[in-house]
Amino acid sequence: MSKNLVIVESPAKAKTIQNYLGKDYEVASSNGHVRDLPKHNKAIDIEQDFQPTYEITKGKQQLIKELKKKANNAQKVYLASDDDREGEAISWHLKEALDLVDNKTQRIVFREITKNAILNAIKNPRNIDLALVNSQQARRILDRLVGYDLSPLLWKKIKPGLSAGRVQSVAVRMIVERERAIQHFVATNYFVVTALFDLGNKQRLLAELSDRLQNEKEAHQFLEKCIGTTFSIQNLDKKLAKRSPAPPFTTSTLQQEASQKFGYGVTRTMLLAQNLYEAGKISYMRTDSVTLSQEAIQSAQQEIASNYGSTYFQERHYKTKSASAQEAHEAIRPTDFSQRVVSQDASEQRLYELIWKRAIASQMADAQLERTTAHIAISTTPQQLVAHGEVVKFDGFLKVYAVKHDEDDEADDQADDQAQGSKLLPPLKVGQLLPLEDMQARERFTKPPARYSEASLVKQLEEQGIGRPSTYAPTITTIQQRGYVVKESKEGKERNYQVLTLKDDAIKKEIFKEITGTEKNKLFPTDIAMVVNDFLVERFSEVTDYGFTAKVESELDEVATGHKEWNQMLAEFYKNFYPKVAETQQVERTAINTSRMLGHDPVSGKPVTARIGRFGPLVQIGNNEEDEAPRFASLKKDQRIESITLEEALTLFKFPRTVGQWENLPIEASIGRFGPYLKYQNQFYTLPKEEDPLTVTEERAIQIIQDKQKADAEKVIKTFPEDVNMQILNGRWGPYLKVGKVNVKLPKDVDPKKLSFAECQKLAESAMPIATAKKKSARR
Repeated sequence: MSKNLVIVESPAKAKTIQNYLGKDYEVASSNGHVRDLPKHNKAIDIEQDFQPTYEITKGKQQLIKELKKKANNAQKVYLASDDDREGEAISWHLKEALDLVDNKTQRIVFREITKNAILNAIKNPRNIDLALVNSQQARRILDRLVGYDLSPLLWKKIKPGLSAGRVQSVAVRMIVERERAIQHFVATNYFVVTALFDLGNKQRLLAELSDRLQNEKEAHQFLEKCIGTTFSIQNLDKKLAKRSPAPPFTTSTLQQEASQKFGYGVTRTMLLAQNLYEAGKISYMRTDSVTLSQEAIQSAQQEIASNYGSTYFQERHYKTKSASAQEAHEAIRPTDFSQRVVSQDASEQRLYELIWKRAIASQMADAQLERTTAHIAISTTPQQLVAHGEVVKFDGFLKVYAVKHDEDDEADDQADDQAQGSKLLPPLKVGQLLPLEDMQARERFTKPPARYSEASLVKQLEEQGIGRPSTYAPTITTIQQRGYVVKESKEGKERNYQVLTLKDDAIKKEIFKEITGTEKNKLFPTDIAMVVNDFLVERFSEVTDYGFTAKVESELDEVATGHKEWNQMLAEFYKNFYPKVAETQQVERTAINTSRMLGHDPVSGKPVTARIGRFGPLVQIGNNEEDEAPRFASLKKDQRIESITLEEALTLFKFPRTVGQWENLPIEASIGRFGPYLKYQNQFYTLPKEEDPLTVTEERAIQIIQDKQKADAEKVIKTFPEDVNMQILNGRWGPYLKVGKVNVKLPKDVDPKKLSFAECQKLAESAMPIATAKKKSARR
């Protein structure tokens, strides 16, 4: 017998662990799952208690052959996949695929990749937990049943190529319902009054009226009351307060905070965290627990005492709110608190610092504060002004870390103003008269619900009990890849607001402008998402119900703890689900509402409808029942079937529009699937967002075409008559070789202009393509 064999999921993890175990062990990688359900409807035998048939994952046959050879020659085989349900299933599938025998096969788990953790895992092996395997298997089969039954229905009744899923469809529903709430929201205005008092010696006091004023009339009347009045301090309230640190990160809170602080998407956050975990720098990053081990707490204590002093340490034990949280796991934390720099990659280092600060802060003392509230009497009215101040007496955990407020926890503007006014107040005393410098009544507007960001959607999914830490990132990625949701930024619109100012006993009214509604990296549902969501909610309300989806997660937890049989759970679901599938299959497509009647074309009198077409949302004049074929036009990127007007729809039929000519050839402006464009000599030129295809002039169109042609010419460094698909181009990060769809890095010491065709061929054959390198990095 040769070495002991340890099998992990990824090559990066294998390399780190190999260094810890030494020459008596060989560490190999399975590169994730090695078996899965085949992609056909017979993968699950529903009549035989939902028994699945598995097959080796495509492209893994040679890997299985190599692993089997190593396992046969090994003294013992340790299955060391991740310590969660997915990891347990990977170990079970490996055991089955490699034909491993029980007496030489052991399961080991660890929650951080450090030498002590790995050696302890080797000393404390266990058997594969079949309850965890069954829970993962039940989830996989349930999702396959839902997807394979619902997706074909969507193809037949709405549009080919669509998909549905148990969790993804609920996530889409959340985004659709939020979008409709925004569409139906009607803003109302109100006025907020602030007063600035000059206390002398360059000291000023900013205070605010406790009441909101409902309209301009009320605001003006209040300012009139304050003409010639006396302001004085009625009382001062001083209270000691404290602020406590947040728990260390779970998967979802890390995703939310990385989004808030750095703008990272959830997928990027998880990729960076995976790299840190596999390098042995942080504990396991898929967790819903906020607990820390006693060893970790002691390590944090040493670091806090060393850097800040013992008075800053306060041992804390956090309890997870979720009843389904896996308390055997720890929160995300550094494996070594004394390490502050762990990566040369700037993004990885930033995320590590965030994890380090949050974990350290969780074991630090409260911040001690003194909050002062000054109540200011107005001699002509019982209404009062209020000024808030706050001073930090002891910074405690704030020395290290402060949680950024959730962008979507939008309190009203009055609370925002008070928060902004929270600072150290100048010396004040009861009865003190306050000379008014000026008073302003500023018009504000109520805000619609905020669109979801990736992070706030994760928060909502978690609060509703939908999904688990391992599912958040792939779910959000899936709904974007399948065209149900787009992540984009939206420019705000200009809006007027009024300000009434009282100064020197005179009231002045002014109109100002502000930009409102600006959004960055928010999730917008597409038209197809709206249609599919309505279809699923109407026909399969149980599957898209938030409570039901959370109940499924709870039942999967019961399977994981051995309190419920996995196939019993599936049977209970399927007996109610499949009859609805069969019933919906009989529904005529015309009975499914996928279009919206806008009105009639004033020229032809034919009906105008907005609907989902083969290539996306469009408007149609006429119908298929008439002798004359209908006319079609694609919607603009920012137009929606639910909200487009008849006038807007008719405007789309003015395209393609002939803008003019250049060199005796026509220039046309039109709108396509990806937005407005110009067409010239069968070449397409994107119109900048500030240009309107209905009004763009011939002169401007020619300029756009010339600019693009010039940019394209400057991009090309060299071409080769031997192969038109080979070019040397100028890129964002310097010159590179393009061969078909593959981009190849060029050595720094070569002159791209002097490279021969043969030299480029050699580079293309020997160098790693950039695209391939990115794919490999993404799989790590």
